[in-house]
Amino acid sequence: MDYREFFSQFRHLSEKPGIGGRIKALPEDFVVIEEPLPQIFEGRKYAIFLLKKRNWDTMAVIKEVAKRAGISHRDIGFAGTKDRHAVTYQYISVPAKAKEKVESVQIRDVELRFVSYGRFIKLGHLLGNRFRIIVRDVGEDAFEMAKEIIRELREKGGFPNYFGYQRFGERRVVNHLIGKLLLQGEFEESARLFLGYADGSMEGDEARKNFWETGDVDRALEEFPRFLRYERTLLYTYKKTGSWKKAFLSLPLPIMRIFIHSYQSYLFNLYLSRRIEELPLNEPLVGDIIVQVKGGIPYRDRTYRVTETNINFVREKVKRGEAMVSGPLFGFAMRKAKGLPGELEGEILKEEGITLDAFKKLPKPMAEPGGRRELLIRPIGMTYGYVPGTGMCFRFFLPKGVYATSVLREIMKDH
Repeated sequence: MDYREFFSQFRHLSEKPGIGGRIKALPEDFVVIEEPLPQIFEGRKYAIFLLKKRNWDTMAVIKEVAKRAGISHRDIGFAGTKDRHAVTYQYISVPAKAKEKVESVQIRDVELRFVSYGRFIKLGHLLGNRFRIIVRDVGEDAFEMAKEIIRELREKGGFPNYFGYQRFGERRVVNHLIGKLLLQGEFEESARLFLGYADGSMEGDEARKNFWETGDVDRALEEFPRFLRYERTLLYTYKKTGSWKKAFLSLPLPIMRIFIHSYQSYLFNLYLSRRIEELPLNEPLVGDIIVQVKGGIPYRDRTYRVTETNINFVREKVKRGEAMVSGPLFGFAMRKAKGLPGELEGEILKEEGITLDAFKKLPKPMAEPGGRRELLIRPIGMTYGYVPGTGMCFRFFLPKGVYATSVLREIMKDH
């Protein structure tokens, strides 16, 4: 199953026909510029660089920079992963003593510019991202169609805040399935799926197919291409320890946690799609958990529950854009909704055969407390126009963790 088929199960909020078209025809069609937290520039222990990359996966370029500078990739900090098929700008931190080594690094389609000294950048150390996106192969009526869709969604409170396809895999849409197997303690089956699933369209798929059929680790180490570095790490560790659990724990922390986060994201998308069908998104119900909003930025750690006594107050806050209804990021410490929203959360877990306690029983680095995430998002400063001979151009800012592809999905209706 490709990502279009996968996403066809999640409902659109807009009912108007989409403009169609293609994104990411060229990397330059999808430009992402990170807006960091100002605090990253406090201190002197780390050198802060602006990293520009084209057609590079974030973790892959971090490891390549570390290798060429002679430092550990764990010593390089960054606030979030960025799209591969794009031109992206983001900040990274390296130990101050490695500044000159990093400045001398030269990698194709990668630029590093020293900006300032500061602190170690951790995941989440950003406000959000600015986007400039070209949608090609659209008709001349695309501007008016987009205008109608955006007006409709503004009336409904915003765009549905689905996790984008990057969370699941563009061609190998299996990350969420691997995550579910890990939650169930099925480490061998998780490894078999991660290493062996192939759709026949990617380099290395023949080696994956052979592993799926034989489970032969030695043969896989001979056949798996060098660029499948995480797969090879898993295989090497299993060969050394005889434990698939230890093999998963040998992966870099951001990669290790991708699978659980992907399954959480899948469950959230299911909830959001079901809520579009059954319950309002922009009207708080008794039992809902509300996320506070300031300056268009949701503060997901500042939540409160809707009750019979505060519901009118909360409705006014939502109308003024100072609060948003949230959905579940399932985990062992998640604040659960009650009432009708709580029943819907319970139904999804029951249908999946998963309990919240399963997120706690994972190996410690994978254990996931969970949280809440706003159901709707309002892109900030959205502008758009039709460029003859090119297509539609969209510019907007999104808070961290929000996917531009999910905004475009509502406008394009491509999947």
